[in-house]
Amino acid sequence: MPNNSSKSRSADKNPNEPSKDITPLLTGWDYEAGAINVRKVPGLDGREKLQMRLDLGLLQMELTGRPDGHRPHGRESFLDYFEELAADHKKETGGADGFTLSTDQCQELREEAVMYYHRYLSLFILGDYPGVVRDTARQLRVLDICAEHAAEEHDRLILEQYRPYIIMMNTRASASLDFKDELFHKALTTVTDGLDQIREFFIRFGQQEAFDKSNEVKILKRFARDIRRKLPVDPLDKLQNKLTRAVKREDYEEAARLRDEIQSKRHQRESSGA
Repeated sequence: MPNNSSKSRSADKNPNEPSKDITPLLTGWDYEAGAINVRKVPGLDGREKLQMRLDLGLLQMELTGRPDGHRPHGRESFLDYFEELAADHKKETGGADGFTLSTDQCQELREEAVMYYHRYLSLFILGDYPGVVRDTARQLRVLDICAEHAAEEHDRLILEQYRPYIIMMNTRASASLDFKDELFHKALTTVTDGLDQIREFFIRFGQQEAFDKSNEVKILKRFARDIRRKLPVDPLDKLQNKLTRAVKREDYEEAARLRDEIQSKRHQRESSGA
């Protein structure tokens, strides 16, 4: 028999309560398939919130701490809690041996990591690169603790497939900060270091040939080319390019003049210790 005592929520609605319908929040903010639409909005608690537009609504996240605002075990995240347990174990026993993460604990870390993925992706779209650096560095710690302490091999390896992507996003965000400050040499070094880390990943899994085919590698190499275009050109390199062109068009008189100029400038540079 039907339960006559149950009532719909609409029937119980207090007319004095504000509506929970999110339609007004979405008005003028249409969902675009294939695009990542995000924005920052003021929260009722006075703190900014991050929102991502979805096909059936939106996803709202905190800008700091765990994206859903929860504090498992009184810590910022499950990762912080498990890292603390691992550190306590090492302090008590003198080593990491004997500390393991169960399949359920690894699942908690993976589910939590999805929240941080949504956030750092949104922050990247908004150009909040410090937030991306923070959250991607945190994601790499998740991979590290699972790889080192998961009891089951499946849990140790399942997240490793995402390491190149996370490294790439961390590198792009970090180098973008340098690029914005016109620290082009530093930005290029950051990208080179990121590529080295991805190469080491493929070598570790015996997939060296996959490095050049990796989308993450292609993205970072393209970024490196953009950075190099901003680097000041060495005057000697410019003269060398002119010399090469003079030789190609068989203008040997000009080529001889350029050789003399190059040798003179090199001598001046060596003499000055530059």
